[in-house]
Amino acid sequence: MNSEPFHITLPADGNIGGSLWTTRGARAVVLLHPGTAVTQRYYESFARYLLTLGLNVVTYDYRGTGRSRPADLRGLTVSMSDWMDDDVGAVTRWAAARFPALPMFAVGHSLGGHALALSEHTNSLRAAVLIAAHAGVTASIRGVAERIKVWTIMRILAPLLCSVLGYMPGRKLGLGEDLPRNVMLQWSRWTTLPRYFFDDPAMDAERRMARVQIPLLVVGFDDDPWANPDAIGMLIAPLVNAKIERHQIAPRDANLPVIGHMGFFRKRSERLWPQIGSWLLEQLRHVDGEPADIADDLQTKQSTT
Repeated sequence: MNSEPFHITLPADGNIGGSLWTTRGARAVVLLHPGTAVTQRYYESFARYLLTLGLNVVTYDYRGTGRSRPADLRGLTVSMSDWMDDDVGAVTRWAAARFPALPMFAVGHSLGGHALALSEHTNSLRAAVLIAAHAGVTASIRGVAERIKVWTIMRILAPLLCSVLGYMPGRKLGLGEDLPRNVMLQWSRWTTLPRYFFDDPAMDAERRMARVQIPLLVVGFDDDPWANPDAIGMLIAPLVNAKIERHQIAPRDANLPVIGHMGFFRKRSERLWPQIGSWLLEQLRHVDGEPADIADDLQTKQSTT
């Protein structure tokens, strides 16, 4: 269950550094698309879980973060929409070329879920899972204190610090990874719009999302102030041609003190992971040309691991 590193060179603005996790006799491959300012290391425990189900896994970092960070962020012009369009597309193509005979799935966390909703490559997947993915409108955040905190960061600190430093010093502010300037400024602008990136004409988001036709599992958590049910609903409403199954999970139902926006992928939440694993295995029943008992075999493997 070890991983091997890989790199993808993009025509402009840097490289993508990732890890390929493989298991003998894998029946499918799962792409893990990270959230904003979150590196692939955060998803390693979940990746190892998926391996026990007989699934290969691809983790990676968006350009400007983690193993995809250059020596100086100030020279990087990549934007958040570039992450969703180019980085996600490049990783999807790489995985398809590496495993041409395997069906592909994806799990997108927060921004990674946005990318799955928007990407032209999503229909090359058999199915996908959106975890805590929402329209990030500041006004929709639950809790006055959290709303004020995000408003201050997005409206005041982000423009000021990006102007002075040439990038967003997320680590020093406790916001996760440092972010490229254009990523932070585009994100900041979207949060001020009434309907997030749906109000950005350059995104053409509703038309793009209407193209998605694969099965989607959409998961939210009751104690997540950002990806609350209304914000999730706003994001997924234009996915009119996708077959959506939606789950809302309360921490108490999983005997957990908190889950929030980030907690699902922490080791302490592993009791929730079979909900995702079982759903992915069920989708294998619908893969063209695969034996009907694949999911049953893998489910047995899951229960005995």
